[in-house]
Amino acid sequence: MDKNEVANRIKTFREARKLTQNALAYQAGVSPTYIYQLEKGEKSPTVEYLDHICWGLGITLEEFFYTKEKSDNQAVDKLSNLTAEQRRLLNDFLNSLFC
Repeated sequence: MDKNEVANRIKTFREARKLTQNALAYQAGVSPTYIYQLEKGEKSPTVEYLDHICWGLGITLEEFFYTKEKSDNQAVDKLSNLTAEQRRLLNDFLNSLFC
């Protein structure tokens, strides 16, 4: 993940929580200028500071780096490991939801 992706994710999470840059900075224990520079892609946070920012956002580092593609791949991996009986039961369950 490059600086711009990190910047966009910080801003997206912040805005989704209706936080100002100042409010996030306060909650994360960093300066508002630092948040501004991160969101503009001017700086890259260390893992330690990103952890503080995630705490301020109310998320974990794992949630920060979570991507739909990763989730989709994990789901496919889990489904491919099901036994025939487990696939049948899952299929029955899904069918019951859409009847």
